[in-house]
Amino acid sequence: MKTIACGARGTMSLERILMALGGTVSLIGVILAVAVSPWFAAIPIFVTVNQWLFAAAGDCPSSLLLRRFLPVERRGA
Repeated sequence: MKTIACGARGTMSLERILMALGGTVSLIGVILAVAVSPWFAAIPIFVTVNQWLFAAAGDCPSSLLLRRFLPVERRGA
């Protein structure tokens, strides 16, 4: 299984993709909470729960989807 290319540095691991995705979604949630409605503050909370789930159990909904639909591998796998 090939991994997704990440420029000259090689490939992106699943962990790097998840951290980039989580940071982006959290930033969008904060911007929406400030600009539109405070209820959008739930988005970064949801992201944080999923990151802790990944750290504790080794999988989260995003990691399962990424592994199923994109050719990514875990670091050290």
